[in-house]
Amino acid sequence: ALHDAALPLVWHRDTRFLCSREAFARWAHERRQLRMEHFYRGMRKRTGLLMEPDGSPAGGAWNFDGENRKPLPRQLRGPFAAHFAQDGITAAVVALVRRRFSDHYGDIDGFDYPVTHAEAHQLWQHFLDFGLAAFGDYQDAMAEGEPYLFHARISAALNIGLLDVRCLCEEVDQAWREGRVPLNAAEGFIRQLIGWREYVHGIYWLRMPEYAGLNHLGNDRALPEFYWTGRTRMRCMQQAISQTLRLGYAHHIQRLMVTGNFALLAGIVPTAICEWYLAVYMDAFDWVELPNTLGMVMHADGGYLGSKPYCASGRYIQRMSDHCKACSYKVDHVIEDDACPFNALYWHFLIRHRPLLSTNPRLTLVYRSLDGMTASRRDAVWQRGQALLAQLDARQPL
Repeated sequence: ALHDAALPLVWHRDTRFLCSREAFARWAHERRQLRMEHFYRGMRKRTGLLMEPDGSPAGGAWNFDGENRKPLPRQLRGPFAAHFAQDGITAAVVALVRRRFSDHYGDIDGFDYPVTHAEAHQLWQHFLDFGLAAFGDYQDAMAEGEPYLFHARISAALNIGLLDVRCLCEEVDQAWREGRVPLNAAEGFIRQLIGWREYVHGIYWLRMPEYAGLNHLGNDRALPEFYWTGRTRMRCMQQAISQTLRLGYAHHIQRLMVTGNFALLAGIVPTAICEWYLAVYMDAFDWVELPNTLGMVMHADGGYLGSKPYCASGRYIQRMSDHCKACSYKVDHVIEDDACPFNALYWHFLIRHRPLLSTNPRLTLVYRSLDGMTASRRDAVWQRGQALLAQLDARQPL
């Protein structure tokens, strides 16, 4: 249509990324498996971030993810969050949204995101001063009443171009070299930006549009209504969803291992959960939301993006949060009526998808544990899972 109209069209390079679509396509063409870790190492070498003069990675390792999974100590809390007053334009837009979309889900009153370069840099400096040092240790932790903890909350600003990815990473590199933050924090943050963020951007443009329709596990269940209301007895889900509807924000573990994990275990149609993530999060542009949700969360691409499904029982949530203490369900029960739904649904997921998943070497120990159950125990777990899924199909909240 543009050609027919004889309009001049000039494509400009997208400065929000360090790796162009063309460069990513060249990298992908040379490889049989497109693993993020291999891409990330190349980006480290190319940028020089966290690299030694001899070309080796800082600290002798490329990845310190094993040091970044600590639960939050009982007395530790995150720094006070940075907030931004609404200027005249923002207040006018909020009033417009409130007037025209008053019946929609979510809470517009909680909007306090940075809307200018200056505000975005204030938010970034706040993280650099008060959050980054502990980010590495506790980036996977969750806590009641702590929506942000030590996370930067800059992804929305970064994705619309209010911040520059190279500048951010160079400041983090400098903070480590000056001894202001530990290496696991600096590496964990830089890996998310020049590793994962650039990687999913490349995958999106490499595989779209057919990627959006993938459904490797054959999921056919509708998205439960409580994703839109937060009305559920599962404490972790209630906290993550209510926070999302109030703030338009949840950090990566809340998305991957709580709301995403439940959608995976329950067999939700991938397009339905993708549409939900795209609708509720401030930073959810299609290029970043779709690969993360369809590939990483839902394993709908059959392992193209991630080498295994990121599924877990309630034990993981108990280990990484304090939600289970206030939950109506009991995380140490599996088949009882008051058992955490994640527990039976986890085993039910593994049983029903055994033909597709049992040959995955990263799931060998899990299936060995499943086979170690007595036949009667496996049947009881299956029946509990069936009952939970029947509740969802009947549109009854859990």
